[in-house]
Amino acid sequence: MVKEDKQTWKAKYFVKANRCLTEYEKCFIVGVDNVRSKQMQQIRQMMRGEAEMLMGKNTMMKKVIRGQLAAQPQLDKLMPHIVENIGFVFTREDIAEIKDKILGNRVQAPAKAGAIAPCEVTIPAQNTGLGPEKTSFFQALQIPTKIAKGTIEILNDVLIIKEGDKVGASEATLLNMLKIYPFSYGLSLKKVYDAGTVFDPEVLDITEADMRARFQEGVRTIAALSMAMNYPNAASMPHMVANAFKNLVAVAVETEYNFPGAAKYKEYIADPSKFASAAPAAAAPAAAAAAAKPAAKDDTESEDEDMGFGLFD
Repeated sequence: MVKEDKQTWKAKYFVKANRCLTEYEKCFIVGVDNVRSKQMQQIRQMMRGEAEMLMGKNTMMKKVIRGQLAAQPQLDKLMPHIVENIGFVFTREDIAEIKDKILGNRVQAPAKAGAIAPCEVTIPAQNTGLGPEKTSFFQALQIPTKIAKGTIEILNDVLIIKEGDKVGASEATLLNMLKIYPFSYGLSLKKVYDAGTVFDPEVLDITEADMRARFQEGVRTIAALSMAMNYPNAASMPHMVANAFKNLVAVAVETEYNFPGAAKYKEYIADPSKFASAAPAAAAPAAAAAAAKPAAKDDTESEDEDMGFGLFD
């Protein structure tokens, strides 16, 4: 197969990039650090028919976008985010589903000296199976060990790399000897573009329940502030009306003044036995049946009679 010359390759790239920017309204800006070509090919195959990937130099991407600004000025919002090692994933499908597919393809990888750790790395307590001649590696990293049956045994779990730290040569060598592959690499989501709006991918994790909870929290805050300021609005009026009604009932109870809403409360205070009407309706038929059927008194009946008082007597 004859390799295309640089000019032909660039011309085809510009055609593809312009087509993607014209045909698609949604895309992801993804980071491609530590993603190898084989893994990239697997991701392309997995998303075939649902999304289209576009990789290239940042200068070329920016040049294509500048050429589209006259027809699509909203694309200018992408420009500040075309930095470092990134690419585009264009789609017409639901962006939440495509996000899950992008993040779902990850490959385990060993720790390499000089790499920045994307997560913490802890070596668990274990029998390493290594001979005593390897003790120097553990001593250099201050890992407590002992010799058990001619092999090195790690006594405690040890955190050897923190997130964001640079992996040292000793850490990388030891992890490889223990066959521990602590890192996983794949496409990382940087930004989401949808119909002229650029936002963080974390927004896609927000559910309807989260939005409802946030809205209710905001309404409660507005209601509290409005009530403290005696400012009536849709949020505070129900509470203000309820508080005013309570005040009116309190006044009516303490005075001879009466109104329909307070009559029930004054009646309960005058005759507290009426609270017993709140007991289950089934208690009345049961009591009548017990009275109609005579029975010999025993210890159980005595206990029942002793406990026959109502909840509010």
